[in-house]
Amino acid sequence: MGVANDLFFPLLALGWLVSVAAQVLSYRRASGERRQQLKWLLAGSVVAGGGLAIAAGQPVGHSVIGQVAAVIGFVGILAIPASIGVAILKYRLYDIDRIISRTLAYAIITGLLVGVYAGLVLLATQVLRLHSTVAVAAATLAAAALFSPVRRRVQRAVDRRFNRARYDADQTVAAFAGRLKDGVDLDAVREDLAGVVQAALEPAHVSVWIRPG
Repeated sequence: MGVANDLFFPLLALGWLVSVAAQVLSYRRASGERRQQLKWLLAGSVVAGGGLAIAAGQPVGHSVIGQVAAVIGFVGILAIPASIGVAILKYRLYDIDRIISRTLAYAIITGLLVGVYAGLVLLATQVLRLHSTVAVAAATLAAAALFSPVRRRVQRAVDRRFNRARYDADQTVAAFAGRLKDGVDLDAVREDLAGVVQAALEPAHVSVWIRPG
């Protein structure tokens, strides 16, 4: 656990810094409402980072300074969901189906992979009597190899229930790909393509350009 703690918190800080840097780059390229949304998100991230830094810099104890630092750290943590809420409500970021489906999918994936990892470690150490280091390495590789196929299957199942628009769009595109194999009439294919794009993406305008010759 000591080694895990020594690795976890630096990696957590690194991940936070990379996330903020990515949002800064996105902010520089964005405009309009997207820029305002990112401004709120960056503000919440900066407040959270500052609050956690203040809390981490004070000794743990029952002193007034320690208690105030703990409160500041707690408020800093709340700044991120608060800023996200403002960005969603104030600037009409209502793609909530996608948020819900992603949250559920990755929560399920995390639970499944943790269960697989723990099960493989117990199997290797308690049943097969392998060395603990070898068991941990093998379980880590197995969990990493399972991530992509598990993510695809879980995401598809979650989208079917909680993000039906994307699931229906994927099914529409897959059906069009199947029909395209047998399509010989160019005008029919063009009309079918325009209809699929309209149904899957719902754009304001659709046009198909075919190169002469």
